[in-house]
Amino acid sequence: MRRITTTVEAFVAGETRTSSSADVGALALLPIPRTSTLTALQARGAACVWCQTLLTIETAVDLGERPAPGGVTLFPRGCPDCVRAAALRTYGVHSGACEQCVDNPIVCDTRRALRRLALEVHG
Repeated sequence: MRRITTTVEAFVAGETRTSSSADVGALALLPIPRTSTLTALQARGAACVWCQTLLTIETAVDLGERPAPGGVTLFPRGCPDCVRAAALRTYGVHSGACEQCVDNPIVCDTRRALRRLALEVHG
């Protein structure tokens, strides 16, 4: 299992699964489907929010807490393939809309975090 600098930890089969703070920030940028369209399994993180694939602790990528209507908090998760695809889409949109990316893409921390997320997420 590939390890990333630790700030957020989840336990996977007795080992620690980690993400860097930059990756956590990039995960928070990934848009998820409208909460009204999520199944119960998706809303509680048992299935990918994008493709509905059932997730295990080994395959799930935690997308962080998300506010939902009615004061509810969701804890969505995604499968590695969908997280990678969402990171690439968000990277493309960000790179074209961010003034810093247009002027000098090398210095944009958000762009780097999204790119790193797309390259490093795996199942």
